[in-house]
Amino acid sequence: MMFEPLLIGELATLGLATGFMAGLLGIGGGMLIGPFLTLILSARGIPADLAVKMAIATSMATIMFTSISSVRAHHQRGAVRWDLVKGLAPGIVLGGALASLGVFALLKGTTLALLFAAFVGYSATQMFLDKKPKPSRQMPGMAGQTATGSVIGFLSGLVGAGGGFVSVPFMVAFNVPILNAVATSAALGFPIALANTAGYVWSGSGVAGLPAWSLGYVWLPGLLVIACCSVLTAPLGAGTAHRLPIAKLKRIFALVLYLLAAYMLYKGLNG
Repeated sequence: MMFEPLLIGELATLGLATGFMAGLLGIGGGMLIGPFLTLILSARGIPADLAVKMAIATSMATIMFTSISSVRAHHQRGAVRWDLVKGLAPGIVLGGALASLGVFALLKGTTLALLFAAFVGYSATQMFLDKKPKPSRQMPGMAGQTATGSVIGFLSGLVGAGGGFVSVPFMVAFNVPILNAVATSAALGFPIALANTAGYVWSGSGVAGLPAWSLGYVWLPGLLVIACCSVLTAPLGAGTAHRLPIAKLKRIFALVLYLLAAYMLYKGLNG
């Protein structure tokens, strides 16, 4: 299965698309990779429950690469709020480790798909409605950011996303401009991905039925092709984000999330 030309083409296309979206929306690419990689693995005979788990784990592993590529482009434009990265990152690592080392392995893949759909659909609605926070509302202090980071890391670990589906709406709700929120979310993608990928590798060790070239729940061929392609287009997405009108960027974010939530809801209900 590893060297099929069609498979390589599918993974390369997915990598190019997700790299662009990671730079554009700060969502790490996991929101796109998870559903499509589930489809790719399912079409090749991997049971639905295992396909969802492997897609989530592999998509998270790719975020280590896309986040570095996209955050460089955002940082060059001065958009990353490094003060918020410092506040949120410790909790993110803690929450991600808790999810990927324990809870992820215990839940069924179909349950994870339903959780993915619920959280992504909620985030999409928040962005689509574009509710304006009170002007006086500011980001919480260090303790509040650490606690919030723990929630972001935990949810990311369950659904294999870079955390942007939670962190971007959260920051926007506290009057962080969306461009800064997207850029900061891209920077948070690396600690999220590192902590969770380590957990997926450990918790998936010895699981029966894994296809060849798997490292725990992480499918190495998918990681290799998607990561190599996504780093090429992530800077293009980041550049585009800085040229789009803010309202249009929010609606694009919401539309993408709605489509992916619908697909994972279908997988969860029919798995």
